Amino acid sequence: MDATSKKTLRYPIILALAASLLVLPACGGTDKPAEANPSGESSPSASASAGPDASEAPVANFLAPLTGLPSVEEVTKRPLSVMINNYAAARPQSGLTQADTVWEVLAEGGITRLVAIFQSKSFTDPIGPIRSIRPYLIDIGESYGGVLVHAGASNDALALLQHSGKADLDEINNAGAYFYREKSRKAPHNLYSTLEMLREGAAKRKFDETADVPLVTFSPQPDAASAATASQIEVKFQLSDYKVEYAYDAATGLYARSINGEPHIDLNNGEQLKAANLVVFSTKHRAYDDVGRLEIDLNSGGKALLFQQGHVIECTWERTKGDIVRLTKDGKELPFVPGVTYYHVVPNSDSLENHVTYR
Repeated sequence: MDATSKKTLRYPIILALAASLLVLPACGGTDKPAEANPSGESSPSASASAGPDASEAPVANFLAPLTGLPSVEEVTKRPLSVMINNYAAARPQSGLTQADTVWEVLAEGGITRLVAIFQSKSFTDPIGPIRSIRPYLIDIGESYGGVLVHAGASNDALALLQHSGKADLDEINNAGAYFYREKSRKAPHNLYSTLEMLREGAAKRKFDETADVPLVTFSPQPDAASAATASQIEVKFQLSDYKVEYAYDAATGLYARSINGEPHIDLNNGEQLKAANLVVFSTKHRAYDDVGRLEIDLNSGGKALLFQQGHVIECTWERTKGDIVRLTKDGKELPFVPGVTYYHVVPNSDSLENHVTYR
């Protein structure tokens, strides 16, 4: 089945969820998963009710495409795919609690870079620090239909971007006016922007305001209860100071992220980064120059783990042309719990079990 057919099949699933999710209070970026409505009625404009106090909460007529969470307004803005610095001197970063989806991927030297996909939330706080882009990061960002936001690029990435017509905001080469330097931090870990500035830059360069965004399959009650328990998770990339940990909170249904034993927080609000779904998958990494720049295979598929609702599902990842990475088990796609999803891409030169431990 091609990507277009898959998207077509997912559309009624997304609409059905609109009637089965309760509204969340509007509190500026909360990502607690919505609860299921037993009625299961399906309607593209179904209003979600929060019970006796529903009159005090906004009515949710829509679902955000990348989180499956209720939204008062239809979410149609083109995503922004922002390259976020994850070097120790760049932490804590700003804006990550507002992202719909976050990818963590290796860059050269064993450090990791984050690709944060922003679409459904509106906020005025800073985003950053912002860093350079690589070919595989272009691939990730564009798979969500996003405008690529970065500061410079590797030679290969720059060759892909120049004269390509891609939706690209590069602080160094074409969009410096839409970024700024934060004096309290040292360069190069001090480059920031905001949603308003980036949207203004995209409009100035006449990028399309909307884009084809992949339809993600969601279920508020996925079939995970029979899977192994996993409430404490550790992900290792290459360097010892990029050890990521997650702790599951059954009360919220979310995984709280730590790095090197310390809560990973958003500098804007002091909140710990959290996600409803965690994906870890392995794939081929190849260093191709003396600097250690990488080629990362995001197409061939392989082993994966999906963590949700305190359980872990062993599965496989696959990708068809023009689509995002999807997880399957026994020939069926695995749905996500409504909420934010974090992806972690690790080399398959070592077993997946050596990169991920859980209990």
